[in-house]
Amino acid sequence: MSKSPNIMLPALGVTGIVLGLAYGLSTRTYKAQEAEVAEVTAQAALIRAEASETKVSMLEARLVEVQAEAEEAIAVAAASVQSLTGPAPVANGALGLGRAALPEEIAAWDVDILPDGRGLPEGRGDVLTGEEVFADYCASCHGDFAEGVDNWPVLAGGFDTLADVDPVKTVGSYWPYLSTVWDYVHRSMPFGGAQTLTDDEVYAIVAYILYSNDLVDEEFELSHENFTEVAMYNTDGFVIDDRAAVEYAAWSAEPCMENCKQAVEITRRASMVNVTPVDEFMHPVMRGEMVHDAAAKAPVEEPEPVAEGGVDPALIAAGEKVFKKCAACHEVGDGAKNKSGPQLNAIMGRAAGTVEKFRYSKAMAGSGLTWDEETMASFLENPKGFLKGTKMSFRGLAKEEDRAAVIAYLKSVSP
Repeated sequence: MSKSPNIMLPALGVTGIVLGLAYGLSTRTYKAQEAEVAEVTAQAALIRAEASETKVSMLEARLVEVQAEAEEAIAVAAASVQSLTGPAPVANGALGLGRAALPEEIAAWDVDILPDGRGLPEGRGDVLTGEEVFADYCASCHGDFAEGVDNWPVLAGGFDTLADVDPVKTVGSYWPYLSTVWDYVHRSMPFGGAQTLTDDEVYAIVAYILYSNDLVDEEFELSHENFTEVAMYNTDGFVIDDRAAVEYAAWSAEPCMENCKQAVEITRRASMVNVTPVDEFMHPVMRGEMVHDAAAKAPVEEPEPVAEGGVDPALIAAGEKVFKKCAACHEVGDGAKNKSGPQLNAIMGRAAGTVEKFRYSKAMAGSGLTWDEETMASFLENPKGFLKGTKMSFRGLAKEEDRAAVIAYLKSVSP
């Protein structure tokens, strides 16, 4: 038996009321969320508008600054053009060319350093720093000890050689003014990178060159303040050029043009005095080989060296090979001369610091050493460690066999 529909009506009514309430609540929540989203969107738009307005203001201010800078630059350029292209003063010469140099043009070229120190910039550099800078920028051409590599200029040594047939003209032996050294290094060095050195680096390099010539000690620092106190070796070696008064009259006379030589013979080449680089591609004559006919002279065979005192000839030969590390500064054999280091003929058994016409460091000159095998071996192993204050900056021969070979070679050139 089924229930009456009237019994279900109250339940359906309650359900309807609940569903209605739920719909109303959900509708109200959705509208509230929509309102919140709209409010956030409005706030974001307001912030963007304010930021854009600020950016526009900043850009307008920067534009005013740029316009002012441009107007100033245009004015400066116009003034410069006017000064450079303005009417030239009346020229005294017949051609009527050129004009007087402007002060700013003169100042741009006025960078030379005078012997009395005028023109020097402020700065300073010591010997030890100069040794490092010199090794980085200069040693590839001038050697670690300013002795010169191949035919590049020697910067140290050569004292008392200016009267010789082949004088060694270095910064130490020949240059009369320190300002010339500073100016040249500052203006033209390093090779391939001129004017890239700082003023302090130039001071340091010049200090090291002075030290290499034994003109200052290793604690010396060169600066704009003590620059003029440095005494160069050959300051008094130059004379005033009086050729205009003494010789020009003879040169202006009419040449005789009579009894001239019928033939001219070339007797020497520049390569013979070591001023022209020699390479394998040169013609033999340009290399200094004076070949005048096809009948070249047969080479003269050198006699085999005879070892004295029972020394192994092979050891002497090995020493001669190792000595090439020393040859940049020292010479041995016939005609050996002092370079940046003294000549080493007959050094074994000799008192240290006694070679004539060589300027030793104070440490070496007053050492009281005698060059026997033991002393020489210790010195060659670590020169600066063995004798503090020595001018020799060679790092030494680490291998015992190299030291023994060099000593054997030096003994072979000693009586």
